[in-house]
Amino acid sequence: MKYRYFGVIALLALPAFAPAASREIQELQRDVGLLQEQVKALQASQNEKFAVLSASVQQAIDNARDAGKSAAVIQSSVDQNLRGLQTNLEGKVVGPVIAVGARMESMSNDFRNLQNAVSDLTSIINKLQAQLTDLNNAVKVLQAPPPPPPVTTGSGIAPGTPPTIETPTVSATDLYTNAQRDRSSGKLDLALNEFSDYLKWYGNTDLAANAQFYIAYIHYSQGNYDDALREFDLVLEKYPSDNNKIPDALFYKGMTLTRLGKRTAGAEEFKELYKRFPNHDLSRQACSQLKEMGLHCATAGAAAPKAGVRRKG
Repeated sequence: MKYRYFGVIALLALPAFAPAASREIQELQRDVGLLQEQVKALQASQNEKFAVLSASVQQAIDNARDAGKSAAVIQSSVDQNLRGLQTNLEGKVVGPVIAVGARMESMSNDFRNLQNAVSDLTSIINKLQAQLTDLNNAVKVLQAPPPPPPVTTGSGIAPGTPPTIETPTVSATDLYTNAQRDRSSGKLDLALNEFSDYLKWYGNTDLAANAQFYIAYIHYSQGNYDDALREFDLVLEKYPSDNNKIPDALFYKGMTLTRLGKRTAGAEEFKELYKRFPNHDLSRQACSQLKEMGLHCATAGAAAPKAGVRRKG
């Protein structure tokens, strides 16, 4: 009975709810229809945009293909021009440059040959000069009148008899060579005597300044600084200012003065060397000595003093 009562009530209430449910379904159907129309419109818009995008992409592909063809044409033209330019350069520039290089190499070889020839000629001239000096000395000996026979006294020698003149016993070339060999082998005392004999007998030859320098240098190497200083001064004062031992004499005179404790005078010799011979190897050593003394090197290119005007150390 109870369930039957609820069923009757439900049947009585159903007609009252039916119109409300029908309206909601109609509104839902209307909304679904609007949504379908919007989806169709959106799809149509997307199709249209996709078609436009596809056309743009295809056009870009066509443009890229055309650009690639143009680039290939330009590259071909550039390669052709480069090949032509290279051919012209090889014909107009490389060939002449190679020819000039070969010519320069040939001239360099000729110049070296000329230097060697001049060096050989200088050596021959020096030997000839030494031989002429030997011959001149021999002629002087032959021309000298024989001394009168001495009148003996109780002592065996006449009073007033002039001393015997010592004549060379070896040629200038052999004497100088022997002195250099003995100096190089460490026989300094023997070399010192030989250089002294060279100056005594052949003091007017071109190698006299060299012999004088080596006498001074031997004294320096033996620690005889006073004797070395005197002999270096003779190199600088007695011989021409263009002899090749002037830079050596200036440097070692400065070193000698430094060893004697005369640093100021030694620095002056180093400065003199640097000013007169700025490109000489010993000038760099002189500059190093000045820097060790806390001094600066003099400006290169200063005028050299006149020959013969020297300070005494």
